[in-house]
Amino acid sequence: MNKIVLVDGNNLLFRSYYATAYTGNLMRNSKGFPTNALYGFTNMMQKIIKEENPTHIIVAFDKGKTFRHDKYDFYKQGRQETPDELKMQFSIAKEMLSYMGIKYYEIDNYEADDIIGTFAKYCDQDPNFEGLIISSDKDLLQLISNQVSIKLLKQKDYIYYTEKSFYEEYQIMPINIIDLKALMGDSSDNIPGVKGIGEKGALKLLVEYKNLDGIYENIDKIKGSTHDKLVNDKDMAYTSYEIATIYRDVPLEINIDDTVYLKPDYDKLNALYENLEFYSFLKKEENNKKEEKFEYQILDSFDTIKDINNFSVYMELDNSNYHKANILCMGLFDGNKAYIIKKDLLEKDMSFFKDKKIYTYDLKRLLAIFKKYSVDLKIEFDTMIAAYLLEYNLKDDVAILANQFNYNIPFIENIIKKDTVNEELLYEAAALKAKFIYETKDTFLNKIKEEDMEKLFYEIEMPLSYVLLDMEVDGVNVSRDVLVEMGEEIKIKINLTEHEIYNYAGEEFNISSPIQLGNILFEKLNLPHGKKGKNGYSTAQDVLEKIKDYHPIINKILEYRMLTKLYSTYIEGLIEKIGEDNKIHTIYTQALTRTGRLSSIEPNLQNIPIRNEYGKLIRKAFIPSKDSIILSSDYSQMELRILASMANEESMIDAFNHNIDIHTKTASDIFNVTNEMVTSDMRRTAKAVNFGIIYGISSFGLSENTGTTPKQAKEFIDNYLSIYKGVKEYMDETIKDAHKNLYVKTLFNRKRRLDDLNNKNYMIRSAAERMALNTPIQGTSADIIKLAMVNIHKRFKDENIKSRMILQIHDELIFDCLKDEEEKVKEIVKYEMENVVKLTVSLDVSIETGDNWYQAK
Repeated sequence: MNKIVLVDGNNLLFRSYYATAYTGNLMRNSKGFPTNALYGFTNMMQKIIKEENPTHIIVAFDKGKTFRHDKYDFYKQGRQETPDELKMQFSIAKEMLSYMGIKYYEIDNYEADDIIGTFAKYCDQDPNFEGLIISSDKDLLQLISNQVSIKLLKQKDYIYYTEKSFYEEYQIMPINIIDLKALMGDSSDNIPGVKGIGEKGALKLLVEYKNLDGIYENIDKIKGSTHDKLVNDKDMAYTSYEIATIYRDVPLEINIDDTVYLKPDYDKLNALYENLEFYSFLKKEENNKKEEKFEYQILDSFDTIKDINNFSVYMELDNSNYHKANILCMGLFDGNKAYIIKKDLLEKDMSFFKDKKIYTYDLKRLLAIFKKYSVDLKIEFDTMIAAYLLEYNLKDDVAILANQFNYNIPFIENIIKKDTVNEELLYEAAALKAKFIYETKDTFLNKIKEEDMEKLFYEIEMPLSYVLLDMEVDGVNVSRDVLVEMGEEIKIKINLTEHEIYNYAGEEFNISSPIQLGNILFEKLNLPHGKKGKNGYSTAQDVLEKIKDYHPIINKILEYRMLTKLYSTYIEGLIEKIGEDNKIHTIYTQALTRTGRLSSIEPNLQNIPIRNEYGKLIRKAFIPSKDSIILSSDYSQMELRILASMANEESMIDAFNHNIDIHTKTASDIFNVTNEMVTSDMRRTAKAVNFGIIYGISSFGLSENTGTTPKQAKEFIDNYLSIYKGVKEYMDETIKDAHKNLYVKTLFNRKRRLDDLNNKNYMIRSAAERMALNTPIQGTSADIIKLAMVNIHKRFKDENIKSRMILQIHDELIFDCLKDEEEKVKEIVKYEMENVVKLTVSLDVSIETGDNWYQAK
């Protein structure tokens, strides 16, 4: 039996591109050419060949507009234009396929789906062929048959459908996907369908009446609003059916015999990989020989390595949450030889590692495991932190980084699948990871030195890992009773708000349904609205904010959304995370944000709302330990102080150093009145301008924030920049240097590349310019509080302080403070936070205490 794999090339490239594009850290080679889509695409194609072992394979691509565009002017209308950085990678992908021995095909007037459909038809007609489609596009499900199956790609996995398994899940035949699309439409392709009928309703109709014709032949049996919708949109249903049908008779210039999988041309393929700097994909060419397995020794005891004092290690765990994970094994490399240490030996004698000089990847992760066994480690070097500072593409699995350096390491998802572990791959991966860490240490350190980041690396980020680990392990006490009681109160408030909304609407409806809500607001109540789209009217937050003064129902809807989110995310969500010790142990991700800010996960404690009273009240649940209080220390207007210092804006510096309220001063300057004449509205506008300047806000954005017209907002900004000339010069110089260098830096030399400053798209380029303005300020702020955390942690240890730092919320530090240490802790915290760095502007820290976090704010 011949097996032909039918690959949706556009789909794979788009998936690979957007998997990393939104992080803002677009993968490029040293020449600046974008490679993120190509990297994922190459990895996927190699995986397909390895797993499917096809006799035939073809990759299909779109080629411009098709007959559907000519016939239906609305087809795919509104779809976002393909980014230039992705367009550039398509031709290279096709060149690469040729060198891989894989046929690709594209043809005018037809889509990739149609090409795949035509080859699927070949399989249906020839019993000697079986076909496998690979894509994440559900449109292709209609091609499933007795001879053709599909791997429907998901975010991290796939669903394998045969004709039988598809029917078991959907209770319709695959060909009826066309009927399904005809009824429910498809927003991604702008296929209208029947207004008001979704997937659930469409499937119910098809299960009963088989197909579109069957539905309309039995239209009189269908009652209520569904009947009316179907009648009203009958023509559009059949139009949508025609659009959704994949054409299976494309006039191809090739046939199935042309798709035989050939031997790769390793010379050309390796040359291309070298140019793209895809070192992990380089293959030995002679006779396609299998590469030798990496050699390592499995240890029975530590006697073999007892005299080794410095080495690299990588611990393999069964869970990404290292506080809950179990050890699988450890890889160790001493510069010459690799070793594998199994779980039993590790747990038997972890003291071997005490006082050794160790290199690793994600030292906090390693420290957490050893801390469970009361063993402290001395970590000399962390590859993850170094690579993060140097802006490499990172994931939890070090293999992602290592394979950018010509190490062919299997990914963790190929090692651990559900409840099974491939032990051979596990050991090989662990050994290779340890080898990579050891062999690249000096390379990373040299680059750190070249970038003048040694202080950032050694004095801030490395010691910070130890601080964060202590905070994570200590955790924060959370009262389940307070959250439950608050949850009951919020549920009552939600119920009351629901009924107020129903009263204003004159009927009950699903408030959480955008379609039903849109119909109530914009058709029944006739409130101002935008254009009605395929999925109804937009009821997004910003849309409702603009019309909240038109009808009291709007504020109630906004309140309802706030309350329901509070309940699900911060009442139920936090209760779920409280451990047996009555604490929540969040995890701080140190190598994620490009500004240097820490983020919090499992759960995120940095996003607890503070702009509404219920959000603030949630902080009442965060309580101190016995004989302690909660102490909160907060930097006052840190980013504005940093801006004043970096811009050397003397009037702002003078105001800060003399404790003059900066927002009142700004209002006085831009409205040309005395401080005494500044009203609360003036100060509020000035505050919006002050913070807006940091983020490169536009006049339109400022007008949205202040409720003024864009013209008035522009006048505020112009007045501000004419008065604070130092800020204007700083902003102009920052943008100019950023365009020249394609990066910006903080005061501590944290670097952020901004390749999109060269983007041809104005919106993308403007966003990069705003990042160029904000990153040095926000990044410096992040560096300052990180260094303050390191210094406070050290002072606590040196002076035997028992109180604990338990939370970091951007510019705020929270402590579980023993009552008899309160004055000493206040003195240490205030001194270290205010004197962590010398700027031309003095840093100011306010300290509050209370019996819970709410009282301490």
